[in-house]
Amino acid sequence: MNLLKKKLDSLLVGLVLLFLVVMPLLTIFVKAVVIDDSLDFSYAATALLEEGNLSMIGNSLLLGLLVVITSTAIAMPLAYLFSRTEFATKKHFDLLFLIPFMTPPYIASMGWILFMQKRGLFAQLFPAFPNGVPAFFTLGGLVLVMSLHLFPFMLTLLRNAMANIPSSLEESAAVMGAPFSVRMRKIFLPLLLGNYAIGALLIFVKTLSEYGTPYTLGRRIGFDVFTTSIHRYAAVAPVSFGKAAVLASVLVTICLLLWMVQNAITTRKSYSLVGGKGKRMTLTPLSPLAKAIAWGYLAFLLLLSIVIPYFSIISTSLIKLRGFGLSAGNFTLSHYAELFSETENDALSAIGNSLFLGIASATLCAILGTLIVLTVRRHKKSGKILEAQSLLPEMLPGIVLVIGIMLFWNDIYSLLPLYNTMAILVITYVILFLPYTVQYVTSAFTQMSESLSEAGRVFGGSAFYIFRHITLPLILKGVCAGWMMTFIISVRELVAPSLIAPPNTLVISTYIMREFEQDSVSLGMSMAVLCVAITVSALMILKRRMRL
Repeated sequence: MNLLKKKLDSLLVGLVLLFLVVMPLLTIFVKAVVIDDSLDFSYAATALLEEGNLSMIGNSLLLGLLVVITSTAIAMPLAYLFSRTEFATKKHFDLLFLIPFMTPPYIASMGWILFMQKRGLFAQLFPAFPNGVPAFFTLGGLVLVMSLHLFPFMLTLLRNAMANIPSSLEESAAVMGAPFSVRMRKIFLPLLLGNYAIGALLIFVKTLSEYGTPYTLGRRIGFDVFTTSIHRYAAVAPVSFGKAAVLASVLVTICLLLWMVQNAITTRKSYSLVGGKGKRMTLTPLSPLAKAIAWGYLAFLLLLSIVIPYFSIISTSLIKLRGFGLSAGNFTLSHYAELFSETENDALSAIGNSLFLGIASATLCAILGTLIVLTVRRHKKSGKILEAQSLLPEMLPGIVLVIGIMLFWNDIYSLLPLYNTMAILVITYVILFLPYTVQYVTSAFTQMSESLSEAGRVFGGSAFYIFRHITLPLILKGVCAGWMMTFIISVRELVAPSLIAPPNTLVISTYIMREFEQDSVSLGMSMAVLCVAITVSALMILKRRMRL
């Protein structure tokens, strides 16, 4: 009995995670191979061999590979500049190159479309090109837009890895007469291989998981991928949840295999370069020509990743009549006022729904995430399983989890009639974003000595007293950071509300998508600017909070 009481919290948390995370995933695999209550793999095979699906899988893998290559080409020179040259002292670039990542990819994609399309902003700025840039509306344009969103992942990993390579290794090679190219090939690249492989696999999985950009831009060029196909089967008549489950099963299998490869690489290709001795970092001086090239590259990259999409979004939101474009006197703030007018109830409702979902899901994630971390620390063996369950949503494409949630909660509707309600949308957000809180709270716990809790117990403090007066104050920063990050991501989320929101229920992301598709572009871009403003403001608060 005593043993059961000690493990009761672990069992309860395990049951909650089983119900929220594991069961929806299992439901996907069951729906893919169980037809009419019997095991039938032929249905899955038929669905995969359906016209267009094999080419779609090839498209997805090709897109992932091309985005990895392009992101590498963008990030590698930046990583070297920001870690090994005088540009390492210019810390403001760290914030600048976070902007593409924090910009919702579907919004950046819309900005590029508005800029490059026929009679778009590029054609207005350069009248010699009235048809815009048709070459953009190809696979190359899709790769470019997705790479500009994802390259900060690669940049962060490579920059940190390069910064940890002692300058003495490079200097020793230089003394022995090795030229720069040889030092790169013999020293840098082998030491970077592990980190690069992690970054490449992460970007590959993120590309496979992305829905917004393939939906907005990919559809225009007829380039179908996993996420758009799954969404079509699940949301467009005739609906086929079985086929959606089959494709989701294939996608989750690919992602899990890639994560296994990443773990293997992390284990086998890691190097200890930081020891007990201090290390001197020598920054490589750049010649005037090299410095000019570096500044030119930075300016060009900032133009592509920030200036063009934001110029397009903001200017479109201010245009009074689209037919007159960027002409003088054709700018107005009326679209912003319209968002908050009584006549535009959909906009107000979308804003209110997004804020409610953000606050509710962030609060529930903070509570559940903290309970999970506390339980993991109390139960070392079972805690590893609980932690893996809580972090599982981070490893999988969001659309896969949403499909699983749809199928599972629809099956148990008679027991818990939450499907097609705001409650199921809150639950979905909690499942998707729980890993962020778990990671932030875990990080806070690593900085707290166990001796503090032991001291509280020695002096007769109850478990609740110790948590209230010792543990909580020390981890509160991590809990708040997790709350804010969940709120930021919730406000910009697109996949979940587009699939599982109750009928006629809009959030900020689906409102933007609707107005963009219905050619009320200026109103949609006004909401997009508001969305970015909310998320950036929350991010600045988060960064300020983390510094305190």
